[in-house]
Amino acid sequence: MKKITILIPEGETSLSNIEAAYKMFSKVNEAVEARGGLPLFKVELAGLTRETSVGKGLFRIHPDKVFQEIEQTDLIIIPAVHGDMQKVVEANSAMIPWLVRQYKNGAELVSLCIGAFILASTGLLNGRSCTTHWLSADEFKKMYPEVNLQPYKIITDEHGIYSSGGAYSSLNLILYLVEKFAGREMALRSSKIFEVDIERNSQSPFIMFSGQKDHEDDSIKQAQLFIEKNFQDRITVDQLADMLALGRRNLERRFKKATSNTVVEYIQRVKIEAAKQSLESSRENVNEVMYSVGYADPKAFRLTFKKITGLSPIEYRNKYNRSIPAA
Repeated sequence: MKKITILIPEGETSLSNIEAAYKMFSKVNEAVEARGGLPLFKVELAGLTRETSVGKGLFRIHPDKVFQEIEQTDLIIIPAVHGDMQKVVEANSAMIPWLVRQYKNGAELVSLCIGAFILASTGLLNGRSCTTHWLSADEFKKMYPEVNLQPYKIITDEHGIYSSGGAYSSLNLILYLVEKFAGREMALRSSKIFEVDIERNSQSPFIMFSGQKDHEDDSIKQAQLFIEKNFQDRITVDQLADMLALGRRNLERRFKKATSNTVVEYIQRVKIEAAKQSLESSRENVNEVMYSVGYADPKAFRLTFKKITGLSPIEYRNKYNRSIPAA
């Protein structure tokens, strides 16, 4: 029997993360026992204290144990905790040595959504891949620059450490773990019971690009604003460098440092975000949208769009345009 420990951190912990993880593994046990088998999982809640208040005091959670009482477990799940992430990490710092010790003793670690901030504070993610909610990606990169953040992914799995993307994509990671530990049949059964798309593997269609301007480089902000106002035109790196009186290499270096994108990547993302908005709200066809955001080559537009969103322009329009009747 695999022992699963769901942590109850201090702070505004996601009740949906806790309940979903608990219910999904418990439902697997019920299904196995209904067939005459033994339960596969022992699921328990562990907190910093015997009682944790969440939902601004509206709810109280009573963990089974305080985390220090657990000497051995097989899988530890860290749910999302909302708020100032520096303060969240500090409030839960007592758990960090225990998490490191458990991992070194063979336990696997799971972060759901922005629970990745607590997991990353252990140092165990340094040099490894991780994902989190795309809205928190920039903050995460600043706090943990040594982690290989993959904000477009729904799930990462590396050396016994798992992470999920934002919000309810945590359900996809739990399904992934059910499949890994209980088999494909049980995962498919769970996906039907909880109505979760088991094949979903990217956050890309949900990401809204708003430009990374949380930096102090005024020249780069000027370049960003120019791109955002003139994205329909052909903009080159040399043009921006001349406009800002910067050398090309200096501009490219500073742009990448400030925004985490190259100049070309930033231009592409601004164009594709504009295309997404048109595909969602207008009746223009794909070629009309393509020309309106400054692309002339349908193949280049299609490849760039799919690279950024995970969907082709037609797939995106059919899925998100409000004026198109559902199939």
